[in-house]
Amino acid sequence: MAEQQPVFQIQRVYLKEASLEQPNSPAIFLQNEQPSVDIQLNVAGEPVADGVFEVSVTATVTTKIADKTVFLVEAKQAGIFEIRNVPSTQMGPVLGVVCPQIVFPYLRGNMADLVQRAGFPPVHLQEINFQALYEQQQVAGGATNGAAGQQIQ
Repeated sequence: MAEQQPVFQIQRVYLKEASLEQPNSPAIFLQNEQPSVDIQLNVAGEPVADGVFEVSVTATVTTKIADKTVFLVEAKQAGIFEIRNVPSTQMGPVLGVVCPQIVFPYLRGNMADLVQRAGFPPVHLQEINFQALYEQQQVAGGATNGAAGQQIQ
């Protein structure tokens, strides 16, 4: 009997959640200083059905001037992927590298749009090397599926 061919299909990419806070508005709009920016990134993956996985990439951007928050924005972009007949040794890289690379451009666009709609210049998240992040996590003894808890600062 012939071996079954691997299956990898994108079922859906969607914005799972988004929030924006401007706790010091409108006074913060009168500031002329450049804010400091802190960016946190998290990747997570979990099975939702047999051969179907949800992979999400969450970005949190905090901007401050001195000790005052200019804005805090967080968005979680997710995708549902059908992944079948893939060797178990390859599932970590698929969930931790391939899927986040597909989801991330949508997250970048949604983050930039959300920040711009709030009245600020858009925040453009830099491209992420998910392969390097995955490898770092494996060296550090990360999750076995390779898709949880990666952060960038």
